[in-house]
Amino acid sequence: MFPHPSHFSASVDQLGEFDTIIDVRSPSEFAEDHVPGAINCPVLDDEERGRVGTLYKQVSPFEARKLGGALVSRNIAHHLETRFLSMPKGWKPLIYCWRGGQRSGAMTLVMSQVGWPVRRLEGGYKAFRQRVMDDLAHLPACLDFRILCGPTGSGKTALLEALGREGQQVLDLEALARHRGSVLGGGVAESQPGQKAFETGLWSTLRSLEPGRPVWAESESRRIGRLHVPGTLFERLRDGECVRIEASLDARVAHLMTCYADLIGEPSAFRAALERLVPQHGHERVGGWQSMVEEARWDELARALIIDHYDPAYRRGGEGLYRQAGQARPLPLESLEPAALAAAARLLAA
Repeated sequence: MFPHPSHFSASVDQLGEFDTIIDVRSPSEFAEDHVPGAINCPVLDDEERGRVGTLYKQVSPFEARKLGGALVSRNIAHHLETRFLSMPKGWKPLIYCWRGGQRSGAMTLVMSQVGWPVRRLEGGYKAFRQRVMDDLAHLPACLDFRILCGPTGSGKTALLEALGREGQQVLDLEALARHRGSVLGGGVAESQPGQKAFETGLWSTLRSLEPGRPVWAESESRRIGRLHVPGTLFERLRDGECVRIEASLDARVAHLMTCYADLIGEPSAFRAALERLVPQHGHERVGGWQSMVEEARWDELARALIIDHYDPAYRRGGEGLYRQAGQARPLPLESLEPAALAAAARLLAA
C-alpha cells in the first residue's frame, strides 16, 4: 500500500475546500453512489478491476499487484493527458477510492509529484458513506417540517416547487427519488437512483437547510417507487405541521393531465402502467381505462382514476401516517394553474 503522510489527507468535513473531487473507483462503483459533485476518473475500469481481483484470488497477490500497477499507471497517464494538463499549479483536487487505499494513493502520489496541492480523502468513500448515515440519523431532528397534504392530483408537488421559487426551504422527496409517488409515477424515460445515491441526495439537501426556518415537504409514504425514506427522517416528517390542499375535481383533472403529459405521449407505456392496477381493480375495470388510453379520452380517464382509484386509496390511507393531519390547516384552491399556485405559495410563505 502507498504511504500516506498526514499532510496528504483530508477529512469528509473538508470536502468544500477543494476545486475538484475525483472518484478513481470503477464506473459501476461511481454509478451506484458518489460524493456530490465528484467526477469519475477510474484508475481501473470494471473489466480491469475484475481481472486484477481474479488474479489476486486464483494466482497470488504479487501477480495481481504487477498487473494492477501497469493498468493503474496507464490509466493515470491517460487522465493526466486528457483531463488535467490545463490545470494551473494552484489547482486543488481531492482524490478518493473505496477505502482511501491503493487506488487513490497512486493518483495522489503522481499528482503530488506534478506539483499540485492534492489531497486524499481519509477512509475513502466508505468514510463518506458512514458520515451520510450518521448525519441522516440526527440532522432531521434540527429541522421544522411543514407538510403539504391532499389526494393525488391536488397539486402538492407543483405547490412545493412554487414555494421554492418564493425562496422557501423545500425537501422534494419525489425529485430526489425521481418518481412521482403514485402508481403512474415512474415516468417514461427516467429511472430511479439506487438507495445509496438517494440517501446521498437527501444528505446533501438536509445539510444545506437552515434549522431556524420552516422546511416544506409533501406527504409521502415511506416508500417512493422502489426507494425508502430513512426511518429517522420519515418519523420527523410524520410530526410536521400539516396544510391540506382542497381543490375541485375539475381542477385536479386538468392538473393530472398536465402531470402525466409524458405518459399521454407514450400510450403503450400508459397501458402498461395501468396493468399494474389489475390486482386492485380487476381486468374489466382496468381494461376500460386502457381503452380510454387507446381512444385518447384523457379527461375521462383522469376523472375515472381520481374517483375510482386515487381518492379511495387516499381515504384508506391518506395522511393517516402524519400525526397532525387531523388538525391540518385547509388551503382551498379553485385552480391549480401556475398563477394560483404562486399566489398560494406567497400566502404560505407569509
